[in-house]
Amino acid sequence: MDVILWGRAAWIAAALGLAGCASPPAPRGAVQSEPTSAGEALQSDTNRMVTLAMRDNLAGLMLLADKLYRRNPGEWRRAGHASREAALDVLALAIRQQQAPATLQGKRDIAALALALTPEFTGDRVAAFIYANADMLIVAHGGKTSFNLLDSQEPQHLYNAARNIETAVWLLATRRTATGQPLLLADEMNERGRNLSFEREFGKIVGRLDLVAVYLTEKYRRAAIGYVQGLLGGQFFQFLPVR
Repeated sequence: MDVILWGRAAWIAAALGLAGCASPPAPRGAVQSEPTSAGEALQSDTNRMVTLAMRDNLAGLMLLADKLYRRNPGEWRRAGHASREAALDVLALAIRQQQAPATLQGKRDIAALALALTPEFTGDRVAAFIYANADMLIVAHGGKTSFNLLDSQEPQHLYNAARNIETAVWLLATRRTATGQPLLLADEMNERGRNLSFEREFGKIVGRLDLVAVYLTEKYRRAAIGYVQGLLGGQFFQFLPVR
């Protein structure tokens, strides 16, 4: 019995010793709430959710543009920009104003995405690729980036947009130029290490799109169930007199 107790005490002491040696986890930030704006009075909970998802998806695309420019500096130089930051500013403005780069030849949505992923494309592929993805998302949401009570979204369009993102990422990773080089340097796995940050960021965008698509389908289904529950509640869930 003493041996068992001693063994347990030794195990606990060792565990406490390891815990003492371990450093506390580094702070990873906190969830941020948005300041209230007057426009929210015209938004339902669903409108607000879709608006925030769109905001984060577009921000995610700009983060990916920055990362792609860092790995492919020749792209922003090919477009004649003075710096990576200048190229990002021009791209952000183009997305905000929905004005496609001239290299996309007036194409939009999935047509622009297909052009940006052709091996023969010779323009700034980062700007074309990111802009085409952003435009495809905006088209899938009815041409808007902020939504109010008069707006509605088609869940299937958002689902399709998520699949388009997945296809675009796969093409980006597998297609090669005429010289056998990747269209753009992105994720990397070699003896020096693993860099899968591009895949993770694209995965966040896909996840948001799928969540919103499912939520929208549930919204209509739950509305019907809520109506039935209201009818039943009116008949069976009434308070009874107690005196």
